[in-house]
Amino acid sequence: MKVKIRILAAVLFAVSIAILGFGLKSFSQQQTPAERVKQFAQRSLDAEKAGLAQPFKGVTTDGNVIPNLFAIKSTGVSTAPVRKAADAFLAALTPEQKSKTLFTVNDDEWRKWMNQHFYVRQGTGFIDMNDAQKKAAIGLMRAALSAKGLKLSQDIMKLNHTLGELNNDNFIEYGEDRYYFTVMGKPSDKEPWGWQLDGHHLIINYFVLGDQVVMTPAFWGSEPIIAHAGKYKGTSILQEEQNDGLAMVNALTEAQRKKAILSSSKTSNQNVGEAYKDNVVLDYKGIRGSELTAKQKEQLVGLAGLYISNMDAGHAKVKMSEIRQHLDNTWFAWVGETAKDSVFYYRIHSPVILIEFDHQTPAGLRHLNDPRKPNHEHIHTVVRTPNGNDYGKDLLRQHYQQHPHKN
Repeated sequence: MKVKIRILAAVLFAVSIAILGFGLKSFSQQQTPAERVKQFAQRSLDAEKAGLAQPFKGVTTDGNVIPNLFAIKSTGVSTAPVRKAADAFLAALTPEQKSKTLFTVNDDEWRKWMNQHFYVRQGTGFIDMNDAQKKAAIGLMRAALSAKGLKLSQDIMKLNHTLGELNNDNFIEYGEDRYYFTVMGKPSDKEPWGWQLDGHHLIINYFVLGDQVVMTPAFWGSEPIIAHAGKYKGTSILQEEQNDGLAMVNALTEAQRKKAILSSSKTSNQNVGEAYKDNVVLDYKGIRGSELTAKQKEQLVGLAGLYISNMDAGHAKVKMSEIRQHLDNTWFAWVGETAKDSVFYYRIHSPVILIEFDHQTPAGLRHLNDPRKPNHEHIHTVVRTPNGNDYGKDLLRQHYQQHPHKN
């Protein structure tokens, strides 16, 4: 049923474009709007087929998951506000919307996300909601995220509107309402459940078990990064993550930099942990935490904290404690030069965290910027939990072992 709904959504999308008669400069001159949307739908299905071809294992350094890193335990941080907000959101939906939004807690829907705009998404989008439903959806985000995380997420949505403005007001492909919610499982204080927000440059996967939370994979990015004009002029994101990353590499000694900097040349996109890369094999590279001074270690922790602090404060503190436990085995790697105006990539990688920051080549703004060169106006960041606990999968596995469920 849900597959039919997605196909119908793609068809309606194509019809909408055809009716509006898009003559956009950003569109391929060789394609009609209907052909373009048909291509979108096919690319979505192709991505899913390839991405889900292998069972979930998780990010590893050598193809083998390190066991016993994550345990079911009480954090002492209540998830009741998130559960109540999820109940309120679901109660606000119509029966038809709810049927599109609800999945089982172990459904592959968790893994069906993509940071690119063309992806045909599941669930109920802001574009399908009335004002009361939008308020409830934002309420769910507010309960789960910090004020900083909520603002970042909403600013990304605003900048997707700006991208539409910069593409001759193309609000069929872009726009602040093209973000979709799904809920996996039934919101509960004991049983596992969670929710996902999926859209262009913004993905949040939020798994809950008791008072434990796993908020990965998460993706925050945009093109453009700053709105210089238009409805949301002045909106700006990821400047601190950019500047503090640069400060981190420049805080290293010359000998340390030789280890941390993998290449001083940055000519392409570097991120390896984006959509449908759940099982990527990525060895540790760069400089190890044990080789840093105490001050440098704290600087690295602070840099990681910029990403983790998008969660609510209580669960962010729990995650940061987990990161600190593996600090000596946390690696910092860099690609690119280190001047203020340089483009670069960096990652923070340990058994329990993978964070990537990447200046990307133009995509939606290829008509305004050199498509061959990464720039500061297109940034992707990704946060993952390696060794099998993205989407809370390892906690879910342990829960099923302790409490067998009927399918």
